[in-house]
Amino acid sequence: MGNTFGNIFRLTSFGESHGEAVGGVVDGMPAGVEIDVEFIRSELRRRRPGQSLITTARKEPDEVELLSGVFEGRSTGAPIGFIVRNTNQHSNDYDNLRDVFRPSHADYTYYEKYGVRDHRGGGRSSARITIARCVGGALAKTVLRQMGISVTAYTSQVGNIAIDRDYRKYDLAGAENNAVRCPDAEAAERMIELIRRMKGAGDTVGGIITCVIKGCPPGLGEPEFGKLHAMLGGAMLGINAVKGFEYGDGFDCVTGHGSEQNDVFDIGEDGRVVTLTNHSGGIQGGISNGNDILFRVAFKPVATILQPQRTVDINGRRVEVTARGRHDACVVPRAVPVVEAMAAMVILDCCLLNRTVRL
Repeated sequence: MGNTFGNIFRLTSFGESHGEAVGGVVDGMPAGVEIDVEFIRSELRRRRPGQSLITTARKEPDEVELLSGVFEGRSTGAPIGFIVRNTNQHSNDYDNLRDVFRPSHADYTYYEKYGVRDHRGGGRSSARITIARCVGGALAKTVLRQMGISVTAYTSQVGNIAIDRDYRKYDLAGAENNAVRCPDAEAAERMIELIRRMKGAGDTVGGIITCVIKGCPPGLGEPEFGKLHAMLGGAMLGINAVKGFEYGDGFDCVTGHGSEQNDVFDIGEDGRVVTLTNHSGGIQGGISNGNDILFRVAFKPVATILQPQRTVDINGRRVEVTARGRHDACVVPRAVPVVEAMAAMVILDCCLLNRTVRL
């Protein structure tokens, strides 16, 4: 249970961090869509380990193999099966964790739920499983591009280093020009230095990813259960290490007044209804209003630290544990494409749901 995401556009994932492969099946992909395998690979490269000095040193090519659902370069409407093989596991790094519950990991909760757990890199709870989400997201992005919809995420905060919340001040494409994926080059250097310090100290740091969805038509989302912001929030909170989600002005709006927060309606130059502001983040009443959709996702510091920690083992004994191996000091830079992938799948799913209802 719980391995399938979506309603019409559905992703089912499988695999473990140190298993043979991570993979999935995408069902509901519209037929006749040109499948750009190189684009899928580029999305995986954005997520893969070993891409810079501030990420884990694990070296994985993360080459995707499409097994079904594509014929002569186009989707057939059949399920698209895929795998990405694991090739650089160092399972011995985790031998000392076989019987130990690592602080703030899923070790204890998995053991209580299933009575067994894969201790190698966290098994199914590893962030490596997000590979399948990036493949599903790349396929969703492929369809959304034809609809004029773009999904762009970037690092807006690492630790206490934050950039301006107004995304319109930045060239968001510039986020891909540095290792931390921040569109503010000066702030990016400070973020990188902070992550380097944390890595050198065997510690970790968290941060925030901001996501902007442009070109989204009004009318997506349901008015009661299935509100668009609830679907996006559920998708984001299902990503490893995520601790918070807000859309629009989010928690900042509590200090304002209704007279300041209301998005006043007007008529645009093309005769369509517009709003003069976008405090609502493009969603009102759980339904998109045609404005840019804006949300932010908070990531905790990575739970694996290379320092001694007190814990307990499966026999109920108090023990001390020190993690070994290759780990991220900050998950945020590699999580940017994961946030985009989940958002893209939600938006495409809503678009397909709308078409179904209207038919």
